Amino acid sequence: MALTLLLTACAGQEAASPPSTSFPAAPVTAGDPTRLIGSWTASGTGVEKGTVLRLADDGLTVFSGCRVLFGEWIAEPSGLFLADVNGISSAGGPGCAAPDRPELPAWLARASGFRTEGSVPVLQDDAGAEVARLRPGARPTASPDLDPSQVVPPTVTDEARRRLAPPAPLPATLTPPARESLVGRWVPAAGPAGGPRPAHVTLAADGTWQGSDGCNGTQGRWATGPDGALLATGGVSTLIGCDNVPVGTWLVTARRVGLDGEVLVLLDAKGAEAGRLRRDG
Repeated sequence: MALTLLLTACAGQEAASPPSTSFPAAPVTAGDPTRLIGSWTASGTGVEKGTVLRLADDGLTVFSGCRVLFGEWIAEPSGLFLADVNGISSAGGPGCAAPDRPELPAWLARASGFRTEGSVPVLQDDAGAEVARLRPGARPTASPDLDPSQVVPPTVTDEARRRLAPPAPLPATLTPPARESLVGRWVPAAGPAGGPRPAHVTLAADGTWQGSDGCNGTQGRWATGPDGALLATGGVSTLIGCDNVPVGTWLVTARRVGLDGEVLVLLDAKGAEAGRLRRDG
């Protein structure tokens, strides 16, 4: 696979912000996330005609015009959905030049939730309005840069069922935070890392986040739902070794978030603590 991955060049720079989106909120309806797995023809306002969205257990692929985008997606039973991209390839064919960089399509960046209508999944925005309708049965053509297996319709695996299963409930000792209260800069509750800059994550109101483990900059997208539900994607990162605190990993592995007083507690799908953060300033 010919991919162009964007990596931030040095530890002294923050990762570039992903495209702005509206503030994520809990979707109006919910559904079984495993029903999103498949190859879909996407249609909706701003969706390029003939776009195919392939959602598999091992990632996301968007076939659109001359571009093939690669990335990740995550969803959970309350109806939250997030997608992100980190790689790109040319779709081949006459007039198709090699693309420069991956960029999440604007319509997919607007999607923060999903519902299903019969056999048709519907991606929706933070207000519950339809972003894209996904029609089953799409079969994109493999370009010379793609392995043929990457265009075969994916199936639901046991691993997918585990990954998309309902997370453990938020403990009664923690308070589900309001989404607005999460916006801002957070640092490890136990203190800063030993790297050249403070470890932190900054959650933006547009549904993006940036951060550092003390050396390496990283970024992604985030959304929250009812009862402390939390989803976050992790984008590209630098790879400099240091005495760090993996706050970005805490965020991406978390499926619930709750407040213990003024301390933000991130919990994984099994209910184990991933990390604790306090507001910076």
